[in-house]
Amino acid sequence: PPVESGGGSVQAGGSLRLSCIASRYLFKPWCMGWFRQTPGKEREGVALIRSDGTTRDGESATDRFTISMDKAKKILYLQMNSLKSEDTAMYYCAAARTHFDVDVFNVRMWPFWGQGTQVAVSV
Repeated sequence: PPVESGGGSVQAGGSLRLSCIASRYLFKPWCMGWFRQTPGKEREGVALIRSDGTTRDGESATDRFTISMDKAKKILYLQMNSLKSEDTAMYYCAAARTHFDVDVFNVRMWPFWGQGTQVAVSV
């Protein structure tokens, strides 16, 4: 499965960059995405990036977050700036060996999931 890293505890206003090793999934077409989940709530999409370079924002998206892919290193990133307490969640990396355009943040569409990395933002 994808392997995430980079989570941790940070004060509000700080930044974190999450990483996800994606080498096993970058055979075109592909989608890689970030999701997040808090206890008692459903997993929500943050953002995805496709093999054609296009990106989509999920319902948890914010202009404080940026998804990117280092194709040379085959690592997916989520840069998170100006973090807020409401960003506290488990963040998951997901992969799909397809290019889908409909219902893209439906978790059932994504066959490969990492174990998650915890982000805790304190005020």
